[in-house]
Amino acid sequence: MVRGRFAPSPTGALHAGSLVAALASWLDARALQGEWLVRIEDIDGPRCIEGAAANILQQLALCGLHPDGEVLYQSSRNNIYQQALNQLIGRGLAYPCACTRKEIEEHQASLGWSLARHQTAVYPGTCKSGLNGKAARAWRFNVSQWSKLRGSPEVHWIDRRLGTQLQNVQDEVGDFVVKRADGMWAYQLAVVVDDAEQGITHVVRGEDLTDNTARQFLLQEALGFAHPHYMHTPLVLGANGEKLSKQNEAKVLDLSSSKAICFAMQAAASTLGLSALAQPANASVALDEALNIWTQEWSQRYVRAKP
Repeated sequence: MVRGRFAPSPTGALHAGSLVAALASWLDARALQGEWLVRIEDIDGPRCIEGAAANILQQLALCGLHPDGEVLYQSSRNNIYQQALNQLIGRGLAYPCACTRKEIEEHQASLGWSLARHQTAVYPGTCKSGLNGKAARAWRFNVSQWSKLRGSPEVHWIDRRLGTQLQNVQDEVGDFVVKRADGMWAYQLAVVVDDAEQGITHVVRGEDLTDNTARQFLLQEALGFAHPHYMHTPLVLGANGEKLSKQNEAKVLDLSSSKAICFAMQAAASTLGLSALAQPANASVALDEALNIWTQEWSQRYVRAKP
């Protein structure tokens, strides 16, 4: 069974960028005659806004995007994530870390390495051999150990839109966090565990998340999970040229009328390179027809075109 998903964080309402990701994942599941699920990624409690999850689900419904199963909430799954971490610890593939972000960045600076904007410093492995009397803050995945077991630190995969991808996780990322210093679960571990448990076969998400894929491949291997097929879609950019997001004050979608909903969906489809459609007097009928046509276009572009 083909199964896709949309996994928003309830830190606010949907905006134009998140609607693109929702529509793309929905179209992909429909084009593949599969199921489409919604997962609320609410593990970062302090950033979540009360009522945002319900609002997101209502927005999706207004846009004709209805999940095919029960909505999963990450905040209810702490025990599942702990079991996965215990499995990694038991195999020597995770270790405690006492380093602060400032210490890691200072170490990188001492080597003459500079950070691009929004880039995270490569972890130097300071705590791999022990904490030296310091208190543990976080848990890290032992990339170098797993790389030895698998035979290479390089991860190769095929993105269904971007083509062949390669990342040396050991050199470009280092041992990455799977449980944060504040006690919350890191995105990388939670998303891998949830995708596996939900039987997700096709992940369609924004292009800004492409860099996460190699780390998720390694965790999937280490935990004995299958790799989903990945596709990363174009981003909606703000006036500053950066990805539109809640952090840079992206405007909430206007879904106040059938006409407004059609306009928002048409804008999302346009970002994905899909057809602009004439709107008849009945906007709700227009949306149903548009979803059918866009599904056919998606199928021709990303499903039938593939061997």
